[in-house]
Amino acid sequence: MTTTARIGGADLSYDVAGDGPALLLLHAFPLGLSMWDPQASAFAATHQVIRFDARGFGGSPPGDGLLTMERIADDGVLLLDHLGVSRAVVCGLSMGGYAAFALVRRHADRLKALVLADTRAGADGDPARAARAAQADKVRKEGSAAIADAVLPKLVGETTHKQRPELLARLREAIARNPPRGIADALAGLAARADSRPTLREIRVPTLIVCGAEDAITPVAESEAMASGIAGSRLEVVPQAGHLSSLENPEAWNGVVGKFLKGIG
Repeated sequence: MTTTARIGGADLSYDVAGDGPALLLLHAFPLGLSMWDPQASAFAATHQVIRFDARGFGGSPPGDGLLTMERIADDGVLLLDHLGVSRAVVCGLSMGGYAAFALVRRHADRLKALVLADTRAGADGDPARAARAAQADKVRKEGSAAIADAVLPKLVGETTHKQRPELLARLREAIARNPPRGIADALAGLAARADSRPTLREIRVPTLIVCGAEDAITPVAESEAMASGIAGSRLEVVPQAGHLSSLENPEAWNGVVGKFLKGIG
């Protein structure tokens, strides 16, 4: 059951399940904490699973400006403070991975380990920034359903498109429920995010990199580049999954992440 708390001057919706070492999950764009339902169920037996809706998504109202990756990272750490948690394994997927890089730079002492899923270290180039600005403008004019139409073709892999129409329907519904302002603020924040490639060499905690084999947004080559830049990291490729690998093939995803969590204690 989600709860709301005043975090960093905003009302953030969050959920905590289970007991044990803390696992902080940072969600993808344009979803919310519910994308982690399969992981909360799987890991609550061994971990305190903490997840929250970034500002402007799910049950968290939009903030007062663009949603930066630093803002998401800071909110995550403030939530850990609220819960009395000193250190956590931080797992971010896509936008959540960008926020995890910001957390490395700003709050390295709060990290026990890191999971980077279906994300990339590089910043947006000019064409990507222009595309995000155009998407934000369309969302302001037409509503949040417009971003679902724009991203869903690539957000999941070929196997999901062919075999899991019910998941596509759930994703479309979840995206459309987010307020247009929240979507637009996040698009601006994504476009403005820092180049995290220099951050790779700063990571000093155990790190697992996970990527869907069918990911068309951040292909496996992006994950291979991150793995080569993070000392001691390991890469796992999840079969029959695209950009939302944790949702598309949760059994395989939870298997590789669970093994990693067990290995770090």
